[in-house]
Formats: sequence, C-alpha cells, structure tokens
Amino acid sequence: MLQIGVRAHDFGKLPPQQLAETLAKYKPKSIQLALTKAIEPALDPKPGSLSPGYARRIRQAFDSKNISIAVLGCYINPIHPDKAEREKSLCFFEEHLRYARDFGCAVVGTETGSINADCSHHPDTEKQKTFDDFCISAERLISFAEKCGAIVGIEPVAYHHTVSTIEKTVKLLERFPSPALRIIWDPVNLLPIDGLPINNGLKETQETFFKNTLDAFGDKIAVVHIKDFRMENGRKTGDLEAGTGEFDWSVFLRLLMERKPCIDILLENSNPETVSSVMAFIREKCV
Repeated sequence: MLQIGVRAHDFGKLPPQQLAETLAKYKPKSIQLALTKAIEPALDPKPGSLSPGYARRIRQAFDSKNISIAVLGCYINPIHPDKAEREKSLCFFEEHLRYARDFGCAVVGTETGSINADCSHHPDTEKQKTFDDFCISAERLISFAEKCGAIVGIEPVAYHHTVSTIEKTVKLLERFPSPALRIIWDPVNLLPIDGLPINNGLKETQETFFKNTLDAFGDKIAVVHIKDFRMENGRKTGDLEAGTGEFDWSVFLRLLMERKPCIDILLENSNPETVSSVMAFIREKCV
C-alpha cells in the first residue's frame, strides 16, 4: 500500500492550524511542507528564523489532523553564481536540518541547481566542474545532516539541473555513501527532455526506464513525487496533473508497490478542485 500525500503550498498560504484543517478535508497521509511557501505569517528565509518551538507548533497542528510531514521543502540553488547568496541558502538549509526532528520529519529536500541563479537551463551546468562545485555544497550539507540525525533529500531533474540523469545520481551516491543522503524521485523530472532513448532501433519503454532507475538507486529513494507529462514536438511538457498525460501509471505503481511498499508519494500540481479525483485515480491504479 502507498501513502498518498500532497504539497501543502498547492492549497494556499495559511496559518498552521488553518492549513492543517484545509488539507484534512482531502485525507492526505503526508505532505511536503515548504515553510516559506505554505505558512502564514511568512517565514523570513534567513538563518536564525527557525526554533524548536516554531517547529513543534507546526508539527502539533498537522498531528492533530493525522497528517505527517514527509519532507521539509527547502529548495535552494546549491551552486548559485552569487557566492553570498549561495552561503545564505546553504545556512538556511542547514537550519532546516537542525530542526527537522522537531517537525517530526527526517528529510529536507532540494533540487541540485543550475549555473543560472533562477535554476533555469544553462549548457555549462552539464560540465564536470559544475558537478564538482555542487558536490562541495552537498558534502557540507550531508556532513551537517549526519550530526543532526537528518537526511538531505536530493531531487534529480533532467536537462536543467546539475544532477540530471540516472548515471549522475549514481555518481553522487557513490561519492557520498552516507545514510544522511537519500533521493526524492520524481520520474517525470528525471525523464529526458527529448524523451526516452532509442537503442538498437527500439525506443526504450517507460517500464524499462522505471526498472533501470529502481535497479540503479531504488534502495536510496526516500520519497516519490508524482505528476504527468506529454511529448509535444519531440520535447517533454511536464508539470501536468496525474492522469492527464502519457505517464504509464499502472506499470509505475505496480513496480513502486513491489520495490518500495508504503513509501510516501506526493502529488504535484494538485489543487482543491481536483485533488480528490486524482487521489481516487491513483488508488484505482494501485489495485
């Protein structure tokens, strides 16, 4: 059985108890909580903003509605071109790691950034030097997480970001064989921008892609993000609501239940109008 949840900020920016009550209507098992996006009054994104009391207050609000915090979203650019901004972001991420347990959560999540400040595509992001620069930031965060008993959750993203392929994800995990490093797997984000490759005249299937991913680092996946996609004019269009595109849900969910039972799967791009029907769709595909 899978635990289906949502991103809290897809349902508004509200005080903790009000947000918990809003989400409880849809019965998510868990959430990804990005404090700066979901909680009102707005958290100042700088070191020193968090405290054990702040974390406990939020945890208690969601505990009262039987909603677990699966991931604290702290999506930064770990290779930001402005080193002062990079340092500020890394310190803020470390603060999330420091108080993660007070939120009742182990995983603090981020993507892996781009040479561009806004994390958009830059061809030099693919270079070895960029990967090495990212690893400097990653080593710092992983070391800090080990001291806090927390987990750095890294989300690979094809084309745009530093860790952009199955191979680079494996390379990262081999470089840092720490229990404080785990993967947030968004299969649509990891799908190549120009679609699955053709090998020996045959196009790779989604099933093969899913199996290859799980074989490569399935034991290191902590949380799953789900959404849908379409291929349009030879390019991937992602960020679609689950069930509205070309994603092979039956195969994906079967493999996930076999390999990662009870893992948190968090819907992306959901909203109050459609989330109930999307959850019903996912549960139906799990049968």
